[in-house]
Amino acid sequence: MQVVKLQEPYDDNLIPDGPVVLCLGFFDGVHRGHQAVILEGRRRAEKLGARLAVMTLDRYPGIVFNNEENRDFAYLSSERRKLELFERLGVDICYVVSFDEKFYTLSQQDFVEKYIVSLHAVCAVAGSDYTYGKMPYANGGDMSHLKGYARGRFEVVRVSHILDGAEKISSTRIRKALKEGDVRLAEELLGYPYETSGQVVHGFERGRKLGFPTLNIETREPVMIPSEGVYAVFVRFEGEEKRYMGMASIGRNETFGNHFEKTVEINLLDFSDMVYGKTVFIEWIELLRGMKKFGGADELIDQLNHDRKRTRRILEKRN
Repeated sequence: MQVVKLQEPYDDNLIPDGPVVLCLGFFDGVHRGHQAVILEGRRRAEKLGARLAVMTLDRYPGIVFNNEENRDFAYLSSERRKLELFERLGVDICYVVSFDEKFYTLSQQDFVEKYIVSLHAVCAVAGSDYTYGKMPYANGGDMSHLKGYARGRFEVVRVSHILDGAEKISSTRIRKALKEGDVRLAEELLGYPYETSGQVVHGFERGRKLGFPTLNIETREPVMIPSEGVYAVFVRFEGEEKRYMGMASIGRNETFGNHFEKTVEINLLDFSDMVYGKTVFIEWIELLRGMKKFGGADELIDQLNHDRKRTRRILEKRN
């Protein structure tokens, strides 16, 4: 997949030649609703003999504008992860546009000229709630007006919301599930297990002394971590295909005091190598329980033994 980064005003020489079907959206998480847009784009591209392109932004608009409702916003996917998911879906070209003042103050017509027509789009595909151009969008920056701006130069395809139950699949709904620790619902809405990454760093080594050595994970990408609790997870090391079963703890080690920062620690069931400094990818499969303060080390060990048995049962069914 070719990745092209654009910043207004961009150099026309950066744009690959040839017709494309262009999918438009922010695509945070690349969930099932986003996948429906991209798969529709792929169908159209195959029919028209064009390449499949996606255009996304380098940051979430709500953060730039500091909207009140986005004060606690957290990404579901880093740019690295988003590009990886696009490639899996068969995208040929990904445009990553810098969401800065020069971009978001473009008129709707200028947006269409520079970011659809000039990208050689013969067809533009987006979700029914996609917006573009200078705010407020009520002035014409929605999908109902896009055909008018197109002036017959490209086809416009609106993809309806995908429902799960009675509710539409949305990034907001997935964030809510993760805040509640419901990683199973998040997976259902995403269409794949929610994944985060981090680097293995040195910790206090309490788990090793208890017989449950852990990988202490420092998260470096700006993505959402599920709520505090103990989870069944799969872990993969960078550069490797093999996945290891593990149980992850997100919490503050309250059994040992009330002054610790939140940490992510993972006890791998069948792995004991020293891997400090390595990057790991964590698939969050199921919440085992919430965090609680134990009466002492023995009580904690009994609970961890129970957690480990349950983790193995859950993950063996998924392997």
